[in-house]
Amino acid sequence: MKIVLDAGHGLPTAGKQTPDGEKEWTFNNAVLLAAQSKLEMYEKVEVLRVDDPTGRTDIPLKTRTEQANAWKADVYVSFHHNANTGVWGDWGGVETYIYEGIVSNSKGNDLAFLIQPGLVRAMGLRDRGVRKKNLHVLRETKMPAVLIEGGFMDSRTDIQSLKNPQRLKAQGEAIADAIIDYYQLRQKSSPASDLNSGKKFRLVTGTFQSKEDAQVSANRLRKQHGWTVYVKEES
Repeated sequence: MKIVLDAGHGLPTAGKQTPDGEKEWTFNNAVLLAAQSKLEMYEKVEVLRVDDPTGRTDIPLKTRTEQANAWKADVYVSFHHNANTGVWGDWGGVETYIYEGIVSNSKGNDLAFLIQPGLVRAMGLRDRGVRKKNLHVLRETKMPAVLIEGGFMDSRTDIQSLKNPQRLKAQGEAIADAIIDYYQLRQKSSPASDLNSGKKFRLVTGTFQSKEDAQVSANRLRKQHGWTVYVKEES
């Protein structure tokens, strides 16, 4: 499963900021990192970022989509946060975009409708629904693609959620959950799940020339790690 994640814009992108100067990319990046962290807990998942992970450069959209297409990604998710007039106002809400045309990317429609309700719950903001638009990353990608608008940076109400790291983390995880559900991904096993599985594991430390040498090694492991190690003669 190849998943492309894209934090929209970059730190130097003109106009992409709150009225008091907080850059959109910082919100986008926080959501992306939360989504990536959760997705990487699942089996056979590869994640590719097509924005600049430092935010210092606004990678051209053409470069982003060409990289995703060349990598033959299965899905493309672009993270954004909205603005209306650039001055504080009473508008607000979250929305998920899909391409308005009839192309293969329209397969992303079902994914968008899974993402949107989780997005609303995570941010605690108005539901502006799933919308269609002729956006480059939706039009020029050869795989299902969605673009997220996780709230208005110039909204007096939305900005409270955008400045809350837990809300941004919840947003990223909600988007990841939708991808996980849509593609029925399987979580990687953990040591805890191995312990609960009823499996038994044998620790083999080596073969020794004498019982005394083996006992010295066992005593060292016991002293260093608190392990109980038994010396058994090979048959």
